[in-house]
Amino acid sequence: MRQGLDWSRDGQHWPHRTLSRFVPALGLTWHVQYAPHPDAQAPTVLLLHGTGASTHSWRGLIPLLQPQFSVLALDLPGHGFSTMSDTTQVAARCSMAGMAQGVAAVLQALGVVPSVVVGHSAGAAIACRMALDGLLAPERVWSINGALMPLDGWAGQFFSPLAKLLARAPLVPELFAWRAAQADVLQKLLDGTGSHLDAQGQALYRQLIANPGHAGAALAMMAHWDLHTLWRDLPGLRTPLALVVGTNDRIVPPHSAQQVALALLHQPTPQVVQMQGLGHLAHEEQPGAIASLLLRS
Repeated sequence: MRQGLDWSRDGQHWPHRTLSRFVPALGLTWHVQYAPHPDAQAPTVLLLHGTGASTHSWRGLIPLLQPQFSVLALDLPGHGFSTMSDTTQVAARCSMAGMAQGVAAVLQALGVVPSVVVGHSAGAAIACRMALDGLLAPERVWSINGALMPLDGWAGQFFSPLAKLLARAPLVPELFAWRAAQADVLQKLLDGTGSHLDAQGQALYRQLIANPGHAGAALAMMAHWDLHTLWRDLPGLRTPLALVVGTNDRIVPPHSAQQVALALLHQPTPQVVQMQGLGHLAHEEQPGAIASLLLRS
């Protein structure tokens, strides 16, 4: 597999570095950030990032949650500082079910039982998959601009095969990482989310996407993702699901949250919260607003 980020070199100034540890689980080494609450009875919140992100995306939210929660965040396989499997296991590790099982293995290794799960974009899909599969039983799942529905029409027919092709093609992640690291290209990618990040946020994404290992993991995740099965199973979700929607999200259509809410047959009044003017990375733009929602629930 391609060389990923190196903790001793690339992690020297990583947000909340003092909370980081490395946990072996299910054949991988996972980078996790864990802040236990002084009160052993305090609830735990699990934070799951989306495709192409890492623990850095929770940098503003973690300290706001610490007074009330034990907080656990992790890097998904191949993302950030978590390792990726060898090529024979990529499909299993990068599928939604595979990532759900991997996260469950990390929780078991740490002896942590989350009361609340917060998932951003694809992280919300992983949280729902885990709840549906009985891998965890939180009191609530919070979806921040959750990618829970299959792409419609032409995009749905074209995107997955293209991602599979790119993930297998030699040097594509290297080429993508080289191109995306250029300032103008990175800015276009971030503008495409509908979010406005500060200088630190932009620098951290540049560091991530400039790494071919991280870029390859994001492509592999997209190539092996199966939202059709999740969408089929979602009506059976009994865990309360709250949907936080950035009205300026250019990645996941904001109106899709209403369709998700209607699909939740066992939840008569799903909570849908609109965050005016925020984009796909709403939790990075206004972590205080997201923390207020979580702390009030």
